[in-house]
This record gives sequence, C-alpha cells and structure tokens, in this order.
Amino acid sequence: MTSAVSSTSRQEDMRLDSDALLSNPETQIIVCCGSGGVGKTTTAAALGLRAAENGRNVCVLTIDPARRLAQSMGLIELDNIPRPVNGVDASSGGSLDAMMLDMKRTFDEVVEAHASREKAQQILSNPFYQALSSSFAGTQEYMAMEKLGQLYAQDGPGSGDGARWDLIIVDTPPSRSALDFLDAPERLSALLDGRFIRLLLAPARGPARMFSAGLGVVTSTLNKVLGAQVLTDVQTFIAAFDTLFGGFRQRAEATFSLLQGPSTSFIVLASPETDPMREASYFVERLNSERMPLSGLVVNRVSEPVANSVSRADAESVSERLDGGVDDEQIASDLLAVHARQWRVYERERRIIKRFAAAHPSVARTCIPAMPNDVHDLDGLRDIGALLTAD
Repeated sequence: MTSAVSSTSRQEDMRLDSDALLSNPETQIIVCCGSGGVGKTTTAAALGLRAAENGRNVCVLTIDPARRLAQSMGLIELDNIPRPVNGVDASSGGSLDAMMLDMKRTFDEVVEAHASREKAQQILSNPFYQALSSSFAGTQEYMAMEKLGQLYAQDGPGSGDGARWDLIIVDTPPSRSALDFLDAPERLSALLDGRFIRLLLAPARGPARMFSAGLGVVTSTLNKVLGAQVLTDVQTFIAAFDTLFGGFRQRAEATFSLLQGPSTSFIVLASPETDPMREASYFVERLNSERMPLSGLVVNRVSEPVANSVSRADAESVSERLDGGVDDEQIASDLLAVHARQWRVYERERRIIKRFAAAHPSVARTCIPAMPNDVHDLDGLRDIGALLTAD
C-alpha cells in the first residue's frame, strides 16, 4: 500500500502546475520554446490571457510571423509596439498587451538609441546594414533577445515600481533547430566582433602601416568576388558601427543572465510525435546544460480514448467478423475499424510520451487534448488555459 501511495505521489509531483507558475509574483518572464508547429503561439497567448484574468499585468511577445495570435486576440494586426487586448476580464486587476517582433524595426531602434544622430543615419542608409537587419541568419533570434531586454528594462519588471507589466511571455521563433534562440546572441556578436570584420575595418580607420601585403591580397580578391561597391559598403558600415560593437555584446550577456535567473521560467512544447518529442528532449538537455530554469513540458494535441468504450482488441476482432456483410453490418464494421485506429494512435502517443518521461524523470509535464476546432478567439484561448491546469 505504501508503495502505491509513493508512486501516485511521484506522478502528481511531476505534474506541471501552470496556475502556480502564473500566479507566482517571482515569475517575471516565461519563454515558450520548441520546434515549429507544436502550438507555441497559441499556448503563449493562452498563458498570457489566463495570467491577466488572474490579476497579472502581462505582455505577450511573439516572434512567430504567423498572424494567429493577432486573430485569436481580436487585434487587426500586431506590430513592434505592444497593443492592449480588448475583451479581457479585468475584474482581478490584470491587463494584457500583445506585440509581434519587427526584426528590422528593432534593429533600427537599437542603432538610434546607441549612436549619434549623424552616425545612426549613416548606418541606417547603408546597403549592407539594410541586408543584415532584414535577412541575416540569426538576426531575428538576436533581435528577440534585444526586444525582451527592452521590454524588461523600460516597461517591465526590471523598471521598478512603475512597471507597466509584471510578466512577459515570449513565444520563440519556429525553428528547425531548437538551439537557435539560445545561440543567436553569441553568433551575431561573433559576427560583429570577429577577426575578419576587424580586418575589413582596418583600411577604414588605420594608418598606412596597416596596409600589409596580405591585407592587400585579401581586399583585391574580395573586390573580384563581391565587387568594389559591396566591399566599400561593408567597410563603411563597419566603420560607422564600430562604436556599437561592445554594446551588442554587453546587452546580449545581460539578457542571457536574465534568462538564467530565478525570475525566468522556460516551458518546452511538443506534439505527441516522434520528431517533436525528440527535439523537446534535446532542448531540455540544452537548457539544463546552460543552467536555464526549466518549468516543464507541455504536450499539445494529445489524443484521448473514448470513455466507456470497447478495447482496441475487441474493436478489431468485431470489425473483422462483421466485415463484408449487409449495409448495417458494413457501417458497424467501418465504425469499429475507425475506433480501433483511434486506439492505436492513442497507444502510440502514450508510448512516445512515456519514453520522454523515462529519459527525463525530473521534468514536470502536462498534456493538452486535441481540440475539435481551431482556436480563433479569446474563448478558445480560455479553453486552452483551463486545459493547461486541468487534472
């Protein structure tokens, strides 16, 4: 009897208590992460709505370019400015704002905030900067970190008693690699502060002694490959951007430390399929290795068995015996075959989830059953929020 009670207690301990997480005033940042297509955007919005209707002042920052968040919150569009969400029950004193990262606009804001007016104009009009700020690999993830740092310091929990929000929820980019969001600051900082960049910068600011024979060969080769104008644009950009290099690195380190702190919680999301659960497992291991505070795993769109129904084996057996009869028998056979397939899907998903639990026994988790319809409004988000905290 004692053994059974202990086992039940351990299973309850591993339940992800979303309401406790959202109501804890020490929780100031929640980062929802995982592979693409597992419901990060919807879950982030549902968590934000539930926290707001329980009294928190919340800002949801989405990096997902899809418009689902705006639609589900009744907003015409989302942009780089937090917008209030109407229809939220504010009787508990909470509020909800939402925004979608504009990668280039955020980059422009960083330049405008940390460079003189003349230098900022020189950078913003540079063709190489325009390409870098719009499409360079890793820029979106890095700017997500920049925007999070801005929200936290200017209007969020880090700004003191007059903070506009006490909870910021981040919906990370949909990425084939779950590591991009954590790696982006280091990658972009390495680009802007790299040895090759400094080599290109030398002609723009160094005396004649800097023009070594080796550098001349490099520059000549790049002119042939890239074209003289492209190389000139790069060098002009780097010379103007030089004063901002250190700031990028410092802010990246500050935000990374913030993500490691006790006020941040990571939630990993997955669907009950092999590949998303494998990526979730990899992400859990990476978060642990980086000492990031992991709250748990949410498995979205999980199949449920039909209550008080026949077993899969019985359904398959009856289906085989009825197959090929009169119309009524054919209908019964088809229905039982569908029922048997549903059981197989349910059992397969449970095996996948159990494998994850066996590999990561200390990770709390919760499962959200598949919804019959798409979530497209606040009521749908409330339903998701209730499922996140249901037994």
